[in-house]
Amino acid sequence: MAGLEGRVIAVTGAASGIGRALALGLARRGAKLALADRDEAGLAETARLLGNWPVLTRAFDVTDRAHLAAFIEAAAAEWGGLDGIINNAGLSVVAPFADCPREDFDRVMAVNFAAVVEGTRLALPHIRKAGSGWIVNISSVFGMMGYPTQSAYNASKFAVRGFTEALALELAETDPGIAVIRVHPGGVKTNVARNAKKIAAMPGTPADLDSDAAFEKAARTTPEAAAEAILRGMEARRHRILIGPDARMIDWMTRLFPETHFRRIGYFLGGGR
Repeated sequence: MAGLEGRVIAVTGAASGIGRALALGLARRGAKLALADRDEAGLAETARLLGNWPVLTRAFDVTDRAHLAAFIEAAAAEWGGLDGIINNAGLSVVAPFADCPREDFDRVMAVNFAAVVEGTRLALPHIRKAGSGWIVNISSVFGMMGYPTQSAYNASKFAVRGFTEALALELAETDPGIAVIRVHPGGVKTNVARNAKKIAAMPGTPADLDSDAAFEKAARTTPEAAAEAILRGMEARRHRILIGPDARMIDWMTRLFPETHFRRIGYFLGGGR
């Protein structure tokens, strides 16, 4: 079954942004939903926007393995199985590496990478039992290039990219019915940048710089457009999805200019997911 109608899909980070847009898009395609986020109020609003569409919701932190495991098991029990997971929850911290406290760096890695691995680990047996399905992991354009003040985010998103590429190659041999997809969004108008913990800027950065406004200006894609690209990619069973013109440009520039791409595209980028 290639389409999403009737399939059971779990989505983390579903309280806003791309996660909420994915939930609404999946419902329009007839999928059964299990949604998670630590933001209980935002998650309730997503459920409200779904109207009468049946949905299972759980509010918890994705780094809590016991709650994550309970969420996956509840989804499978509620709907009689699980066909896919979209590991979408994420956060960022803004600081040069030398100024980034260990606990902040580790928190980004725990949410953006370790929780993706654990969500995949917990969902995979159920998806294998279904015989076909999807594992969708959200990386970033910052999983293709480094960016100053984003060492933790870069590390987590490069790790998601490598993990997902390896898993895709493995399951292509053992479980060809499971599409393993890595997603590289460019600048998307979500809360990830707005809610980032801002610790320090690079030396020489103007004191009055409004980084949130700069990101809003640079962000070229809406959450709805990003979600639609992901869902079309799932239906087509693609293994890599680039979202936005900036993501496509960065993809080409990092390949064409592996040593000098940042100098060439830094001004254009301005901000990113």
